[in-house]
Amino acid sequence: MSTATAPLEIGRVTLTVRDLKKVGRFYADVLGLERLSGDGEQALYGAGDTVLLDLRQDKAARPNAPREAGLFHTAFLLPQRADLGAWVQYVVEKRFPVQGTADHLVSEAIYLGDPEGNGVEIYIDRPRSQWILNGGEVEMSTDPLDVQSLASSARKGWTGAPEGTVVGHVHLQTGTLAEAESFYAGTLGFPVSSHYPGALFYGSGGYHHHLATNIWNSRGAKARTPGMAGLSGVEILGDSAEIAKIRTRAGAEADAGVTDPWGLTFTLTEKKEG
Repeated sequence: MSTATAPLEIGRVTLTVRDLKKVGRFYADVLGLERLSGDGEQALYGAGDTVLLDLRQDKAARPNAPREAGLFHTAFLLPQRADLGAWVQYVVEKRFPVQGTADHLVSEAIYLGDPEGNGVEIYIDRPRSQWILNGGEVEMSTDPLDVQSLASSARKGWTGAPEGTVVGHVHLQTGTLAEAESFYAGTLGFPVSSHYPGALFYGSGGYHHHLATNIWNSRGAKARTPGMAGLSGVEILGDSAEIAKIRTRAGAEADAGVTDPWGLTFTLTEKKEG
């Protein structure tokens, strides 16, 4: 069971891309996701038989601007620290560029970007028993990562994203934190798990965060205009009762998505039993 397992979780993430082949190759070669299906206009990538990423090509899409609302990063959570250690050894050997690293107290994370500028995090959680609660919130920080220790944890070489890899969280750029909290905590029902300068984190079932919003680059951003590349959808997984509550709060019809103040649509999917 993943450390991110909770009443509400993240399912697949949908990106609109301008070059499907190039972006798909990144997620396969660098992150080790498997191409599960696709054609010339769409491709599904995942781990095991679980779809984590839905890439949809639109060659005419306008590139996403860094100060607009949208994706900050999609975070892929690996099952074990040894998996991330093996990945570190792999990217060093292949000389794939990374943008940063961090020890967040609750997790160890490495950041990079795909060919079209979509942010990516690959990370491993520390056990929940090691997380520190401060005033009811999960304590997080951005400290230096011990990359050498992480690499030495590998027990075998990297052979691709292992079964059990999930999208642990999605971090978003929004226009205001007040509107973000109203939607993500109020409507979607992910409680605020931590406050951070310029950002809010939201987690279901005590998780440090399934969603995050910040205004570091996007303060005052308006709704995204149609025809943009980048993040176009996020799937929320929940049991039937949780999904029903979201639909009631949002006033959404059955099978309809729920849209945030910046135009991002969340699809609501009941978890499969077992």
